Amino acid sequence: MVAFLPSSYAAVEVERLSNAELQVRYEVLIEELRCPKCQNQNLAGSDSMVATDLRREVRRLLEEGYTDEEINQYMVARYGDFVLYRPPMQRNTMVLWVAPGVFAALGLLSLILIVVRSRNGRGSRQEEEGAELSAEESQRLAQLLNGEQQGGGKRND
Repeated sequence: MVAFLPSSYAAVEVERLSNAELQVRYEVLIEELRCPKCQNQNLAGSDSMVATDLRREVRRLLEEGYTDEEINQYMVARYGDFVLYRPPMQRNTMVLWVAPGVFAALGLLSLILIVVRSRNGRGSRQEEEGAELSAEESQRLAQLLNGEQQGGGKRND
């Protein structure tokens, strides 16, 4: 069925801009601007009323001679940084830019530590420290094991 193809959901633009350069800029802008209603969909792929209005507004601004930067500023002034797929690096968006790198570095470091420990034949720290029992611990262990074998599994504490 054609209705289930992703391309069938894209908005169909029938109105063209006055020249080819504006048309190219328009297509780039609506791909980079996010629909405020659809959460994670750009203006080009959304059929919501808001997206239709915003595409019409972008078309109008281009025809009036606005630059791409001015159009982005206009949209941000009305809808906030959310309308941009690539928000600028600011104090309030720093986590969005830094967190993926931090998590990737932590994952890589963990992987390296696991590989190094497995190659050295070392397991956890408990295995290293508790590999040998003291004489007292060995005697207590033997008593516990003998007591369970003789007492039918009953513990004598």
